[in-house]
Amino acid sequence: MPLITIGADAKIEAINAPAAALFGRVGQGRHYSLQLRQPAVAQLIENALDGGLSGQARVRRVEGEGEQIFQVKATLVKGRVVLAFEDLSQTEAANQIRRDFVANVSHELKTPLTALTGFIETLRGPAKNDEAARERFLGIMERETARMNRLVNDLLSLSRVEAVAMQRPSSLVDVGQLLASAANALKPLAEEARLELVRHFPPDLPKVPGDADQLTQVFTNLIENALKYGGGGGKIEISVVAEERVVALRGPALRCSVRDFGDGIDPRHIPRLTERFYRVDSHRSREMGGTGLGLAIAKHIVARHRGRFQIESEPGQGACFTVFLPLGDGG
Repeated sequence: MPLITIGADAKIEAINAPAAALFGRVGQGRHYSLQLRQPAVAQLIENALDGGLSGQARVRRVEGEGEQIFQVKATLVKGRVVLAFEDLSQTEAANQIRRDFVANVSHELKTPLTALTGFIETLRGPAKNDEAARERFLGIMERETARMNRLVNDLLSLSRVEAVAMQRPSSLVDVGQLLASAANALKPLAEEARLELVRHFPPDLPKVPGDADQLTQVFTNLIENALKYGGGGGKIEISVVAEERVVALRGPALRCSVRDFGDGIDPRHIPRLTERFYRVDSHRSREMGGTGLGLAIAKHIVARHRGRFQIESEPGQGACFTVFLPLGDGG
């Protein structure tokens, strides 16, 4: 923890290594105001030196493009003020993520709930005896209910993935078989979209340490997204290949890719695609039944497997979603 000691003459007497990393050692022997310019910190020091009062304050420190938040405590010890800086940056960031998450979930649920409430009121009132309107409204209500159900299921799935995030899978799985299973399950959707699922699976692929259910969920999500949003070119290519060395993983790995030949994705969106509830086209995503959580879940699962998740795309050139899975001792 960063610590600074200030003498009765208001000069900095000592500064430990963590504090020196933050403020530098050049202030030692100088008046504290030349080194610690935050008004709240100055007030703490004055209160301690003049009245012997202990206190604390929260301060923000901007360094370049980054920002740190500290809880600063001032205590008078034998005529000297000891300042302790507790870094709250990660705690504050986590709290902000939670607040954003709750706000996003609330927003996602509010829209279908508002629609359901309106339709129920209409069916009880003006459309009470209108059979055609009743059937149409019930169909919309069914879709909105299904949307909420998908959202809840994805939230539960995300929670389960996060609960085991630090537990690396130890069972060996056949990735080619998992990809084939995911592709077979989505064959009806591919036929409906008039897209061919082209597979490139070489024989005798090594197995990797993995959770079969979670990896199937990742591959299903990627193939389904390609079918829904990457239509064009008449096909979706699904491939897996063993690579002797993947630099990011510092060793051998399987490269599992799902490539579409659709409109592609603007590069500015790519870094944010795995954020929770981030959508390139919110309206289209909702119309397709998307919850905005699929890629976030996929990223968490890949991270649990100590792998890497890569997205490549250019407008008009389609998109390629790749999962790198490290090979274990059994590979």
